[in-house]
Amino acid sequence: MYQYTEFDRQFIRARAAQHRDQLERNQAGTLSDEEFRPLRLQNGWYIQRYAPMLRVAVPYGELSSAQLRVLARIAREYDHPSKEVFDKAIGTQATWGTTHLPVGYGHFTTRQNVQFNWIPLAKSADVMDLLATVNMHGIQTSGNCIRNITSDELAGVAVDEIADPRPFAEIMRQWSTLHPEFAFLPRKFKIAITGATNDRAAVRWHDVGLHLIKNEAGELGFRVFVGGGMGRTPVISTEIRAFLPWNQIMNYLEAVVRVYNRWGRRDNLYKARIKILVKAEGQRYIDEVEAEYEQIITRDGAPHTISQEELDRVTACFVPPALTERAPAATKTVAIPAERQKDYDRWLQQNVAPHKNPALRAVTLSYKRLGQAPGDADADQLDTAAALADEFSAGETRVTHDQNLLLPWVRAEDLPALWVAASHAGLARSNVRLLTDMIACPGGDFCALANARSIPIAAQITERYQDMDELHDLGEIDLHISGCINSCGHHHSGHIGILGVDKDGKEWYQVSLGGSDGSALSGEAVPGKVVGPSFGALEVPGVIEAVLDTFRQQRAGSETFIDCFKRVGMDPFKAAANSARLADKHEDLHALPKKDGYAKDAQEA
Repeated sequence: MYQYTEFDRQFIRARAAQHRDQLERNQAGTLSDEEFRPLRLQNGWYIQRYAPMLRVAVPYGELSSAQLRVLARIAREYDHPSKEVFDKAIGTQATWGTTHLPVGYGHFTTRQNVQFNWIPLAKSADVMDLLATVNMHGIQTSGNCIRNITSDELAGVAVDEIADPRPFAEIMRQWSTLHPEFAFLPRKFKIAITGATNDRAAVRWHDVGLHLIKNEAGELGFRVFVGGGMGRTPVISTEIRAFLPWNQIMNYLEAVVRVYNRWGRRDNLYKARIKILVKAEGQRYIDEVEAEYEQIITRDGAPHTISQEELDRVTACFVPPALTERAPAATKTVAIPAERQKDYDRWLQQNVAPHKNPALRAVTLSYKRLGQAPGDADADQLDTAAALADEFSAGETRVTHDQNLLLPWVRAEDLPALWVAASHAGLARSNVRLLTDMIACPGGDFCALANARSIPIAAQITERYQDMDELHDLGEIDLHISGCINSCGHHHSGHIGILGVDKDGKEWYQVSLGGSDGSALSGEAVPGKVVGPSFGALEVPGVIEAVLDTFRQQRAGSETFIDCFKRVGMDPFKAAANSARLADKHEDLHALPKKDGYAKDAQEA
């Protein structure tokens, strides 16, 4: 993991102190709410439907066990609503202290960050100080700036890796943090980077996607993609450089973002992302980027060229941890009971990935289970993950794009002991990459922009598909759920996507099929296609069941869902989905709660 310098630590502490001063002035009435709003947003503090939401930055997804323990403490001590907020969210008919309101949780996001949904704003400075003790913050997790740079959760350990992308991601993080020219872009800006042949970072769906490659001469460089994104207009990014030498990536990014900053739409929120500019201008945009890049090289003297010395310095932070050799007697030998052998074998198949070090494995802890929203981890689970990381993974974890945690440094010989320990904690369910390992945004339960709730839909589908034999028979399926068109649940890229829409104050859902994130499982990145008119909340589980029943009927051998869909086409799935309607149930749909006055903050999310 990257080792923070004293400068880094002082910077984060100073930022926390600055937030405390701003908060105190706001509470004293000398800094208005409108003046305070952009300042708190720059530190990751939103006001959502019922309460503040904090987004904590986790650069390229890496978390230490010490950081996990602080996140657990924040969940346990601070992530709780007041009685007034409770009454607003649940209703005064509920009994204070007896609700199932999901508090005391962290939430893993698809951009490898962690969010909290119930921390009172008055406590925000205390939380910032606590985060700073473990080199954490919320800087640039909001606002029209360059956001958290994401990467492959298997970075540095993947067997198909050409080069470790983490040193480059860290250099980009340092370059982009509080970059004065790019602090007020037309819209938020997201970068993803991968160094493997299998794109596990969904680079084609980002404003900028970077893919480390080697040319015919064996030289390291980047394929550069620009203009991807979801939202109202799903767009797959355009390749604008087939090969860029690795040491020029910062100069080139400067040109890419500068041209966007110059010409991006500022008059229309919905047309402000770089994807709209690239789609509208095409080659003209690419030509201007190349011209700007040439100016940076010749006129400015290529100021952001990465030296070999700097790359070596940062790379030294990402060397594999020293795993001392152990005597055979010290190995954590655990016998798997015969009646659990099938469960263990499935866990090995779904949750355990090969490692570039043949003696190690990468293991995913599943945070998808009945009674818990996808990506949620309560304080005890966060503490447990920290303990598992210390015991089995050199004190390191990774947040995955699928809202789980990964242990990247597990000895193969320790797998039985890890499985037993993770099973006791409820984190060893062998559903990784299966139907119930779904992505879901917080939706209308929290977000002021959401048209519909995501969590109840996820819960209904999870409850219906609890049989592990059935899940494994269905095979690997990406199910993604978004509560609104902003696509925080990445519904466009799901093999099965569910989008919440608002019709006459009621919650309705569109279902799309055939989307892909660009990984080896899914194939080339492509948005899914909507099967037809929207469905009521009570209909969605039946629609999903009809689609999966059609898959069973149509599949050839052990064919995956996405391969079957590509071969057969939309028609049989569309017919099955539309036949599953429950017209007489529409009146039972829940009305969307009236939005409060914080939609501006939600727009920044």
